[in-house]
Amino acid sequence: MQINVLVTGIGGGGVGEQVLKALKLSGNAYTVIGTDATGLCNNKFKVDHFYQVPGSAQPNYIETLLQICEKHNVRAIIPGSEPELKVISRDRQRFTDRNVLPLINPDNVVRICLDKFLTNNFFVDNGFLFPRSYQIKSLADLASVTFFPVVIKPSVGGGGSANTMIAQDKAELELFSQYMLTIYQEFILQEYVGTPEAEYTVGVLLGMDGELINSIAIRRNIMSGLSNRIKIKNRTGNDALGPLLVVSSGISQGEVVANPKVTGSCEEIARKIGARGAINIQCRVHKDEVYVFEINPRFSGTTSLRAMVGYNEPDVLIRREILGEKIQGRFPYKLGHITRGLSETYIGELQ
Repeated sequence: MQINVLVTGIGGGGVGEQVLKALKLSGNAYTVIGTDATGLCNNKFKVDHFYQVPGSAQPNYIETLLQICEKHNVRAIIPGSEPELKVISRDRQRFTDRNVLPLINPDNVVRICLDKFLTNNFFVDNGFLFPRSYQIKSLADLASVTFFPVVIKPSVGGGGSANTMIAQDKAELELFSQYMLTIYQEFILQEYVGTPEAEYTVGVLLGMDGELINSIAIRRNIMSGLSNRIKIKNRTGNDALGPLLVVSSGISQGEVVANPKVTGSCEEIARKIGARGAINIQCRVHKDEVYVFEINPRFSGTTSLRAMVGYNEPDVLIRREILGEKIQGRFPYKLGHITRGLSETYIGELQ
């Protein structure tokens, strides 16, 4: 059966591109309609139909998507960026009323996960381990910080570790905090834990009814230039953190591994928060415990990498939720290393 799927935000090498690649890898008969806010989109030639649409903050954004859905008899929509996810999540009823299924988490899950302060509150309330964290609204709040190194990052947004920094002493902490407070009303300060070699990106997949389907862990290789945002010498004297302090760029590569401790912890988080569909969790193993520092309530930046080993999240969800197929729980997939690179596309002259 032919299924028409709308994937938004397919340019820029982000989640939308990853979902598109996974659907192509599935081998199933999907007609993919892709959208992006710019016509300079390297994937416009890789979809069956492409539309340049208004940005998600524009008042006609949702209406434009609904018109595309109606024109192409779209059955499922997958947001390819976090700004679009938030808007589509709020207006999901307008899609379901037209028999279009948004393959996204409940709105309260999206809201909690996209605000790091609310995420930390969720960890506290449910007893999950996470790095010590502070919400910083003024320089006076820094007086509570007695440990280093710390990771400084926006409370909301910050995809790809944008505006994320590492402070190794009080002088750096004050300097970076002054800068952050000029562009944000508040930000999150988080203890840096573990080593780069012990960082995982974990996908947990649930049906839209909340039934657990499967999970997958990739031990990240964040030492390569493509995969790290920050890589600096450790000057804190804490040798347990390794010689380098590293923050991921969000462009993940690494090794698909079997680590029941890591995936088990993340499955429990997904259940507790009430996830539906795909959810992605970033964590490090520190002192033999799993410390989670971020939850992304969406498909992952490694969606196509996972599909390459037989863990194809968008395909599984579409088959289960729209075609009504019975999906084997804990279905098998391959382990092993996956690497990434860059590719180029000639767009041609603009019309």
